[in-house]
Amino acid sequence: MTALVQIAEELRDAVSGLAFSAPVTHVYNPLQYAWAPHRDYLQRWGRGRKEAVLVGMNPGPWGMAQTGVPFGEVSLVRDWIGVRGQVDRPELEHPKRPVTGFSCGRSEVSGARLWGWARSRFERPERFFERFFVLNFCPLVFMEASGRNRTPDKLPAAEQKALLGPCRKALRRALAELSPRFAIGVGAYAEGQLARTPVPDGCEVGRILHPSPASPSANKDWAGSAERQLRSLGLKLP
Repeated sequence: MTALVQIAEELRDAVSGLAFSAPVTHVYNPLQYAWAPHRDYLQRWGRGRKEAVLVGMNPGPWGMAQTGVPFGEVSLVRDWIGVRGQVDRPELEHPKRPVTGFSCGRSEVSGARLWGWARSRFERPERFFERFFVLNFCPLVFMEASGRNRTPDKLPAAEQKALLGPCRKALRRALAELSPRFAIGVGAYAEGQLARTPVPDGCEVGRILHPSPASPSANKDWAGSAERQLRSLGLKLP
C-alpha cells in the first residue's frame, strides 16, 4: 500500500460518518463506491516527489463522482490516464445524478479542460505525472433536492468545521509525501485551503483559474490563462 492510498482510506472513513442538513439532500463519497479506480490512480501515478501538485475543491457529478479520479472526465481517465476499475453506486442516489461509472455519457467540462490540456501539452501521461499530480481537497459531492451541486463553502459553519479538519489533515499529509515545489489551488477556494494548511518547507502556494464553465474567464481560453499563471509561478512547460 502506498502512503497516498493509506491517507485516502483514512480520509474516506473520517468523512463517511458526517451528517449534512438541508438544502443538501444527497451526499456522494466516491472514495467508497469508486474506490477501485481511485486507488489505481494513486498507486499508478502518485509515487515519488512531484514538482507541482494541483488541488481542486471537490468532485463534480460527471467527473470524479463517476470515475473516482479528480476532475475525472470519463474518456480521458480511461483512455489517456489509463485508470479503470469497478464503480458501484452510492447508497442514496439522486435520480438526476445517476452514477454509471465508466459508462457515463456526460462530459465533465472542468475535467475535459484540465486533463485535455495535460494531454495536449505533455502528450503522454508519464511525462505529466513525472512532474505533476492532481488531488481534490474534499472528496464529497453535495447535491440539493433539485440535483443542483452545492459546494463545500456553502455549507453551514458547523458542518464546514467538521469537514475541514480531516480534509486539511489529509492534504497536509499528501503534500508531505509528494514534497512539491509548488502547491497550486485550482480556483480560489482550493488556494484558500492551501493557505490554511501547513505545506512542506520550500513549497510555494499559488493558484490557477478554475476550468469550470460557470466562470466567464474560463470560457475564454482557459488553457492559455492557466499556462500563463503556471509560468508566472516559475514552472517551465514543454
